[in-house]
Amino acid sequence: MSYLVLARKYRPRNFDEMVGQEHVVKALSNALEQQRLHHAYLFTGTRGVGKTTVSRILAKSLNCQGADGQGGITAHPCGVCQACRDIDAGRFVDYTELDAASNRTVDEVQSLLEQAIYKPVQGRFKVFMIDEVHMLTGHAFNAMLKTLEEPPEYLKFVLATTDPQKVPVTVLSRCLQFNLRPMVPETIAEHLQKVLSLESVACELPAVRLISRAARGSMRDALSLTDQAIAFGGGALHEAQVRQMLGVVDKQYIYQIIEALAQGQGKAVLDVCDTLRRAGTPAVSVLEDMSLALQQMALYQSVPEHARQAETGDTDEQRLLHYAAQLPPDETQLLYSFCLKGREELGLAPDEYSGLVMVLLRILAFKAPPAPLSARASPVPLPAVATVADAPPAAPAPAPVEAAVAPVEVEAVEPPPAPIPDAFAPVEEPVEQPPRYAEVLPWEDEAAPPPPTPAPVATVATEPAPPAPPQAEPEPLLADAAPLPEPAPETSIALPPEDLPPAQWWIALIHTLVQTGRLTALARELAVQSELLARDAQALRLRLNNQTLDNQSLRQKLASVLLAVGVTQRLDIAVGEAVSTPAAHATEQKNRQMDVARHIVENDPQVQMLQQRFGGQIVPGSIQPLDIVLPPA
Repeated sequence: MSYLVLARKYRPRNFDEMVGQEHVVKALSNALEQQRLHHAYLFTGTRGVGKTTVSRILAKSLNCQGADGQGGITAHPCGVCQACRDIDAGRFVDYTELDAASNRTVDEVQSLLEQAIYKPVQGRFKVFMIDEVHMLTGHAFNAMLKTLEEPPEYLKFVLATTDPQKVPVTVLSRCLQFNLRPMVPETIAEHLQKVLSLESVACELPAVRLISRAARGSMRDALSLTDQAIAFGGGALHEAQVRQMLGVVDKQYIYQIIEALAQGQGKAVLDVCDTLRRAGTPAVSVLEDMSLALQQMALYQSVPEHARQAETGDTDEQRLLHYAAQLPPDETQLLYSFCLKGREELGLAPDEYSGLVMVLLRILAFKAPPAPLSARASPVPLPAVATVADAPPAAPAPAPVEAAVAPVEVEAVEPPPAPIPDAFAPVEEPVEQPPRYAEVLPWEDEAAPPPPTPAPVATVATEPAPPAPPQAEPEPLLADAAPLPEPAPETSIALPPEDLPPAQWWIALIHTLVQTGRLTALARELAVQSELLARDAQALRLRLNNQTLDNQSLRQKLASVLLAVGVTQRLDIAVGEAVSTPAAHATEQKNRQMDVARHIVENDPQVQMLQQRFGGQIVPGSIQPLDIVLPPA
């Protein structure tokens, strides 16, 4: 006997065998049992979800004669009567299938409708099934409208399409429409395991999951891929062979890329990409699998309950949970966005693997290296103190330092001693530059002798003159090094007065931190969306509106910023309705500024004159408040 492919061999023969379309099965079964039969049905959905199968089962239900030949319309066709067997074999004369993709003209539709005037020969009903009905021409649709609206009582229409948007509204309004949904991978995998068990084919569960995901919601595609995988694997399904057949990247490579990106290791990323390129893995598959992994990580970061379930899951879930704990939520979202955008740009790259490499390098470019970040979190203020400690020789006698520096910056100011205090102000910032450059350190050593008498100042001023030209060369380096002293003032900001109410104290503190750039990204959102309920020497008790912002990573970021400015209490955050938050205060201030600005404009004499003389009107939304100092609310 010739081999029958799995998609045909295991085609459902009744509604009980249908998988993944319970909503359609329930509606049709109830209609058949209650004898509430419509004259036209439209089944929509992507390929391989069961449109033709449901049509054949419906035809059997309408024409089933029962095992004893005495049956009637039923939701459970017997499958053994002459009508059921003929419909399964495709030779039932009262069931006609028309492929509209190849029979789309008005003449072919009219020849079908001419059969409608004849009563059924074998069955109880004639059933006309038109597949891919959206392919019919406009004239063909018009030719069938009248019959479709008022068919004979023994005629049923079943239309199927993958693109219902192209079906005329006049046809849609005459049909009972059912949308067959794409099936989820779990449903497909479960059905494939049953089929493979019936076929006595050994399989690995990861291999079945790969096929179910590659089917993209189509059961027919899944069964066809299973046939191919059985042939490829020599009668068995193994994960490695299925991955090779489908061109799916091994998850271990995805994990290696994510780990390398999290640690900022560019060489490791390039090594994995080169390995994938040599294996012939499609670059788009790499980005797709990375997107799935990052989406799962974001789910663990945002939904703690889901993360707790993953702790007892399989190895892959636990590994993703580990990466989710390492990577901040904002970086996870950034990586996910880059992967989605990178898939769009692969077609524009010289070749797809150069496009993949550029996507990953772009991620590294936007990610700050973890080591410098950890170093800047606390040790950065220490070097600032050290440079001040190195400079004390100039501190007891600021006048000689001024005299020594002034000739370097402005030589014309050297003769008169009177302008020395004035020259100190603009040169105050470059005083911090010498500790950063080795070539200037000798100059600092020479500056030490002047304190006893001002006379050597003139000689010191003439000696640094020759190094002046080389000192102009590192000026571009100053721009690069400019951000280095920024963390120094972190401990020097003025905290709000202690006698303020907790909510106002928190609003003032967060406003200062945001204005000085110490709070950024999601940590800033956590702070501005929180309300301070109470504070004591041990804890700050906060209430937060948005639960998704309450995670350990953001808490640590906010706590480290507060610790850097002298707020040592721990953060106790509870989710609830927060009212007096910095965000709400900022919105209120903005609204008050807008009201004041609108009042100023409306009462301006010039504006009133233009309105009276020329009928002018103030355009809504055109008033923008400037920096208006508001009175206390």
